[in-house]
Amino acid sequence: MTAGTLYVVATPIGNLADMTPRAIDTLREAGMAAAEDTRRSRALFTHFQIKTPLYSCHAHNEEKKGDFFIRALREGKDVALISDAGTPCISDPGHHLIRTAADAGINVVPVCGASAVVSALSVSGFDASRFAFVGFWPRNKKEQETAWRDIRDFNGAVVFYESPMRIIKTLSFMQNADPAMQICLCNDLSKKFERTYRGTPAEIIAQLTDNPDARKGEYTCVFTLSQIETKLNIENICQTEAISMEAQLVDLMVKENCDIKTAAALLHTLPPKKSKKEIYAAMLRVKDLI
Repeated sequence: MTAGTLYVVATPIGNLADMTPRAIDTLREAGMAAAEDTRRSRALFTHFQIKTPLYSCHAHNEEKKGDFFIRALREGKDVALISDAGTPCISDPGHHLIRTAADAGINVVPVCGASAVVSALSVSGFDASRFAFVGFWPRNKKEQETAWRDIRDFNGAVVFYESPMRIIKTLSFMQNADPAMQICLCNDLSKKFERTYRGTPAEIIAQLTDNPDARKGEYTCVFTLSQIETKLNIENICQTEAISMEAQLVDLMVKENCDIKTAAALLHTLPPKKSKKEIYAAMLRVKDLI
């Protein structure tokens, strides 16, 4: 008996008109569909008159349900894997089932379509030939600092997801970490409140504050760091105790082409750890000199 095929099917991230004819045909012809949330997928199926049986496959049951889907595939049934929205496995469950199927020699085929990551990159205006996707931005402060250390040396665009309730808090973290970074922030992609914000963290925070609909819809954030290579050199300089804090501030002002307040905020993010009180005192001494 010939095994079936596991189809990884992208569905719309909001606008149902983005559903491709191939995705509709694949879902109609599959023997069953593995869905992240059968309630949400049933609404999609009803809209497109898809009658294929739906079975849950989410983060909490994916491993247990794997054998069920693999058995169906081995019996010759085609299985379509879908998430709540967009392309499966991009910060959504499904990778365990795909890995199990691939290890079993079962054919796994992508059915291309919507992706919030790619959509945001496409309108960012940044060079997307090299980018890093980091999923949802961490909530815990320690995890945020770890995530920042992991990406601050990356020479390319960085993409992450964030909720409308936390976006300003996350942008405030970004402002403290790199005030001059450039951001393209996409809200509610393809849906009613769709809007794109551009600028530094401070500029975008101001735009969000002025928008009464800012808390409606999820966010996809794309950013590039300011003068990454220069910052690496500055970080090495700041780790040398022989160089005074005043000299570090002046060096940052020159190399980052920024004012002393921005330089102070950047210096606070660089090791070794320095208190805001120490940096403020150094700022005053620099101001006295210039």
